[in-house]
Amino acid sequence: MHKRMTITLDEAVYEGLYRTIGKRRMSQFIEDLLRPHVLDSALDAGYRAMASDAEREGEVQEWGNALTKDMVNEAR
Repeated sequence: MHKRMTITLDEAVYEGLYRTIGKRRMSQFIEDLLRPHVLDSALDAGYRAMASDAEREGEVQEWGNALTKDMVNEAR
């Protein structure tokens, strides 16, 4: 779903954008520029890659279980 918004640009910036990108492609151009800055998809991709690493996940599970065992005997 797309949302409409109004932005204000310096006239020279707008004219340069219009000349370079064209009127009908400005919104997509701006969205493509902003997307990596406002949607942290790179971080999500990194987490997915880590989760798919079976060896790493095994090590994490082992470490977590050892930590839990250590905490069982701790005084509260």
